[in-house]
Amino acid sequence: MRGPELPDEITARDLAPAARNELKTLSKDNAEYVARHLAMAAQLIDDDPARAHEHALAASRSAGRVGVVRETVGITAYAVGDFALALRELRTFRRISGRDDQIALMVDSERGVGRPDRALELGRSVDRSTLPTQARVDLAIAMSGAQLDLEQPTRALSELDIPELDPDRAFAWSPALFFARAEVLDALGRTAEAATWRTRGDVAAEALDEVVADAETIVVEEIELAEAGRADGSDSADEDAHDDGSDPTSAPIAEPSADADADAASIHDSTEHEKD
Repeated sequence: MRGPELPDEITARDLAPAARNELKTLSKDNAEYVARHLAMAAQLIDDDPARAHEHALAASRSAGRVGVVRETVGITAYAVGDFALALRELRTFRRISGRDDQIALMVDSERGVGRPDRALELGRSVDRSTLPTQARVDLAIAMSGAQLDLEQPTRALSELDIPELDPDRAFAWSPALFFARAEVLDALGRTAEAATWRTRGDVAAEALDEVVADAETIVVEEIELAEAGRADGSDSADEDAHDDGSDPTSAPIAEPSADADADAASIHDSTEHEKD
C-alpha cells in the first residue's frame, strides 16, 4: 500500500535526532523513508492530524517494530479520535521501549473507549516520581478527567492537587493544568474560583506564547482583589503546595480567593529556573 506523498524538501534531518537514532536498525534507504514520514507527522499533527496519521501509518508499514514509530501511530490515532488504536499502539510502544512517557494518553484513551475505571487503574499502576514533569502533569489531568467521568468531582479536584500547580508561576504545562482545575471547580459549583483559574490560564498561555522557548520561566503575580468585591466565605484558601517525596497528587495547593472580574494579574519574564 502506497503512503501519502512526501514533499521533496522533507528529509530525515527534519526528524529529531533521538528519533532518528532509533531507526539505525533499518536499512539506510528504509530509515530515510521512515524518518521523512515521521517528520511529516510531527509537522502536521497540530493542524492536520488526519494527514499526520496517514504518514505515521506509512512509517509503521515499513518499520512496525521500532518504538518511536509505534509511539507516533499511537499519538496520531489519539489525535483523530481512534482511541482503541491509540491504546494498542501505545501499549506496544511501552513494551518495546520500557518507558511510560505516554501514560497520560493511554489513560485518556481508556476514557475515550468508555472505561474510566480502567483508566484510573492504569494511571495508578505507574510510579509518577519516575515520569518527566510534563508527563506527570498530563497524567494528573487525565486522572482528573476520569474522576469527572465517574461523577466524582471532589476526587477529580484532588487529582490536580500536585506541586506543579503553582498559581504564581507559569511553565509549559501550566495553562492546561489551570484550565483543568477550572473545569472541576465548575463541576463543584465553585464558579468564582473557576473563573479565576480560567483567567489565570488565559494569561499564562498568552505570556508563554510571547517568550522565547528556552530556559526561562514566567512569574504570575498574585491576582489582586478589592475587598468590596470579595464574596463572604465563597473562596476558601487551601494550604500551600509542597513536595514531601510522596505521591505528588496528595500535595495541597494554594487556592486563589479572587473574582475574575476584578483580575489584576500580570505576567512577566523571569530568569529564575524551576527548582526541584
